[in-house]
Amino acid sequence: MAAPTTTVQTMNSLTDTLLKPVYANSQGMDSVSADSGTLQDYLLDFMEKEVGSDLKSLKNVGLLLEKLREENSVLEEQVLTDASSVPPKVSAALSAAEEASCSVEDLLQREALISKRLHQHLQDAQPWMDKLDQTLHKVNTIERHVKYLRCLQHIEELSAAVQQCLMTSSVWEAIRAVDSMAALDAGLNQSGCSHLQGFLQETLHFWHKIIKDRLTTDFEKVLIQLHWPFIAPPIQTLTPTANGQEISSQLELLVSQLLALQNSDDLISQRALASCQGLPTTQPASPAPPPSQAPPLCLPIQIMLLPLSKRFRYHFYGNRQTNTLSKPEWYLTQVLMWIGNSKTFMEERIQPILDRAGATTSAMVELCRGLLSLVQEKVASDASRLLYDDALFCHLVEEVLQFEKELRGNHSFPTVLPGLLHLLLEDAILQKWLTVEKKMAVEKMDAMLSSEGAWSSQYKDISDMDELKAPDCAETFMTLLQVITERYRSLPCPSAQLKFLGLQRELVDDFRIRLTQVMKEESRCPLGARYCAILNAVNYISTILGDWGDNVFFLQLQQAAVSLGEEGVLGGLGVLEVGRLASLEGSLFEGLLALLDRLKGDMMGRLLEWTMREITEKVRPYGQDRWLSLPPQQDQSTMTLSSSACPMMLCVRDRLLNLHQVLSFSLFQLAWQGLAERLDNVLYQEVVLFNHFSEGGAAQLQFDMTRNLFPLFGHYCKRPENFFKHVKEACVLLRLSAGSAILLRNLLKESMEARGGAAAGDPPPESALNELGVYCLAPCDVLILLNLRASWPGQ
Repeated sequence: MAAPTTTVQTMNSLTDTLLKPVYANSQGMDSVSADSGTLQDYLLDFMEKEVGSDLKSLKNVGLLLEKLREENSVLEEQVLTDASSVPPKVSAALSAAEEASCSVEDLLQREALISKRLHQHLQDAQPWMDKLDQTLHKVNTIERHVKYLRCLQHIEELSAAVQQCLMTSSVWEAIRAVDSMAALDAGLNQSGCSHLQGFLQETLHFWHKIIKDRLTTDFEKVLIQLHWPFIAPPIQTLTPTANGQEISSQLELLVSQLLALQNSDDLISQRALASCQGLPTTQPASPAPPPSQAPPLCLPIQIMLLPLSKRFRYHFYGNRQTNTLSKPEWYLTQVLMWIGNSKTFMEERIQPILDRAGATTSAMVELCRGLLSLVQEKVASDASRLLYDDALFCHLVEEVLQFEKELRGNHSFPTVLPGLLHLLLEDAILQKWLTVEKKMAVEKMDAMLSSEGAWSSQYKDISDMDELKAPDCAETFMTLLQVITERYRSLPCPSAQLKFLGLQRELVDDFRIRLTQVMKEESRCPLGARYCAILNAVNYISTILGDWGDNVFFLQLQQAAVSLGEEGVLGGLGVLEVGRLASLEGSLFEGLLALLDRLKGDMMGRLLEWTMREITEKVRPYGQDRWLSLPPQQDQSTMTLSSSACPMMLCVRDRLLNLHQVLSFSLFQLAWQGLAERLDNVLYQEVVLFNHFSEGGAAQLQFDMTRNLFPLFGHYCKRPENFFKHVKEACVLLRLSAGSAILLRNLLKESMEARGGAAAGDPPPESALNELGVYCLAPCDVLILLNLRASWPGQ
């Protein structure tokens, strides 16, 4: 009994030993509590780990107790040591911090001493610094004066060099000296030496003018010897002149020297233009600048243009008889003639010299640009004076468009350079053009619709050209729209082109309304020639607009309208419609085409309704014939057309011939197909379903249809019976043999009684009907037709 008691005591001692360091160190207690939750859980976990459930291992409790006591004593010594003294690492860190603090204080004291000495030194040196700054300022001033004097001396040296070169006729050296002045002027552009720059510019202008005047005089003399300008077409001489080689050499030398003078000339011209723009002027406003600013004209070409400019201003300004607002073609044609007459000389004599001199310009293009500047000024002045005269304004626009066409086409003037069309894009002129265009178009529409031959085709006697059978008014109207297109096609601004497109759409809608009004007056007689002519006109306009929708030019305008967001063209369209236009799935004429197609459909329906009204009257006697009492086919010697069907057949034939003559091909196709569909329905309702048929009656009906009615439509298609499906299939069913008819009737009755209860493997009744050639009629209709047979076996 002693062993258990000893063990218990040992366990209690072990517990005290475990708890002692725990209570001695609160941080350890917190750690134990955090890891195991409670002190009791910690002890239980420790005992479970060290002792376990094996009672024999309790003998090791004493050893464990001794081990724990030793560890406890070691920990107590460490805690007492740490509490009584600072750890070595902390002590070392504190010592290093104290040394660093002392060093910082020493450095601060030294810095304050040095700063005080430096401040004192700066105060002592300030007078010397002020004196040095004054000296440097004087030196800088002297240097600038020296540079100023050197620049002035350089200008005088260049001026003297130019003078010396001109005295010794060394033109090339004089030109190089002038170019040096121009380069110096460009270098002084940012300096504040306004007087020096002014002196340089005056000197440059002085010598440049002297050199340019001398070269211009010599150049003009050579041009006179070469018979420039060519007012009339040049005459080719068979014998060359005696001094031709010398003139050619002088021409090349002068042109090359003028080209070398181009840089300084451009500089002086730009400065003069800038000064003119900065000053007020009393002259009338100049025309708007072209969209792209072109470089200055080549200097030799400027001199060559002088006599032409004088002639132009002499004849087409002032009180001359040739200066009249009603004849813009006079000066436009004159300029084109000058261009044409000068082409050979410019290409054969001037262009090779420009190429050898390294110039990248075209002599002919430069000449056209120079002459165009004269024409642009004149056209801008005349257009502003003609805004209140419609006739003269239209004439000016026509002449300007024709001039532009010849300039670009016959004389190959580059499209990147402005011509005259940009002058027509000014707001006032463009708006006037649109207003006059609409006014003239409306007047022409009134005239064409009221003319005697408005509804007759001018190609009616030419069958190959009269497929559309368009009346004269419709063809004239579309020609009017095409002319408007050709006028604005070459405009360089897509937004302006879209304004004209909007005008065209407005005119088309206006013309459609006029056609509708005339149609309503003629609707009392839809078979008349005028009514059909109106229908042809609607179809013709719709066809042409459909072709325009696929035209490259209008597709480009469509893309421009979407990208620019033009409300005048896209107004009222939703996001989906605009998206379709952007992807080229639709066209800008879709709205108009829908209205025209609706009008065409209404007119075609009224025409067919009127035609069928007459034919239906002829069908009624035919439907009242003796179909039940007609003898069998074998009892008749020959089959002939039913006498009651003759009026109907004659009426159908006459109407088909009439429609074929008065309607266009596409419209007639719609007409005879619609007529066949309606006639098939009438015959089926009024004749087939209205009667009972004997064997002879069924044979007679089939003979009348297949040998007489269907061939009337056979002139216009290969298988006309396909357009009379009800009648054709009715004849098939009425002509069945008795046995086949009985089997078919029983099959249909069983199928209808079953209502889907038949076995899955049974074929549907439609397959049996298809084997007989019946595809259109439903099984219930087939039963009705079978019941119309007069005789059945056993009856």
